[in-house]
Amino acid sequence: MLNIDNMKLIDSLNWRYATKKMNGQPVSQEKVDYIIDAANLAPTSSGLQPFQIIVITNQALKEKIVPLAFNQTQIADCSHLLVFAAWDDVTPERITRVFKYMNEQRGIPDSATEAYVQQLIAIAGSRTREQNFEHAARQAYIAFGMAIAAAAEQQVDATPMEGFNNAELDELLGLKEKGLKSVTLLPLGYRDESGDWLVNLKKVRKPREELLITLN
Repeated sequence: MLNIDNMKLIDSLNWRYATKKMNGQPVSQEKVDYIIDAANLAPTSSGLQPFQIIVITNQALKEKIVPLAFNQTQIADCSHLLVFAAWDDVTPERITRVFKYMNEQRGIPDSATEAYVQQLIAIAGSRTREQNFEHAARQAYIAFGMAIAAAAEQQVDATPMEGFNNAELDELLGLKEKGLKSVTLLPLGYRDESGDWLVNLKKVRKPREELLITLN
């Protein structure tokens, strides 16, 4: 049987919701660092972490992004806006760089992973640039989910967003020059309970028996 300590994450996830109105209150850097650390620790295919997280606190820049995201005001009213941006391609140079750093940190020679690196390079080379981006974007989503859960643990509100003009945001942030394409947005802040229509509504999810298919 689960004890109360084992329910802390579930309690946090029950507390969170996709906040529709934020109050502009700042989130401490300690909490933001915790959320980003959780995203950084997310599992990714072959440990490549083929994405970056852009952290935006500049108010003027946040306000420029609002119309690119269908005027969702949480972007302007949040404390920190996280932009998850995936590699636009999985190249041999990027794969090699990741494993070179990994090997340095582990104190092992590059020769120890050379065969695996070449295998990954061959796989990436067999796919189109767009297919490689889509694969990288799926890895970014794993980190995105971890960040959402970590925010809930810290009692920080967050609004997962896919609804924005990716191409225009990429241009605004100069992501093409960095070899990146935006995937998702995550405003972090605190709920404005007086102005958020969703705040007091019951959280509704599928019944477990509809969610699960059990094969015994």
